[in-house]
Amino acid sequence: RAAKPARTVVVTGVPDGLLHDEVMADILMIHFQMPKNNGGDVEEVSYPTTNKGVAYVTFEDQEVVEGVLKKDEHRLEDKRLSRYYPLKVTRYCENVS
Repeated sequence: RAAKPARTVVVTGVPDGLLHDEVMADILMIHFQMPKNNGGDVEEVSYPTTNKGVAYVTFEDQEVVEGVLKKDEHRLEDKRLSRYYPLKVTRYCENVS
């Protein structure tokens, strides 16, 4: 199975300070597990991180990463959020500044 960085995406645009961190991590996990988001089994969601509004999502399979990256628009939607939030999803690389 691929190394963890290869199975991880960086998610930016996470709404900050609206909900408890654990709740937001949950919402992110649900989003990235949904077939409509090209998602799959999530191993881990790292949120909050040292960067505001940024989360790291690690999948069980690297193939899922490719699918998630191919999706044009990720909208974070949940009944606990007042509106949807567009997310930017990019490939994780070791030298993220």
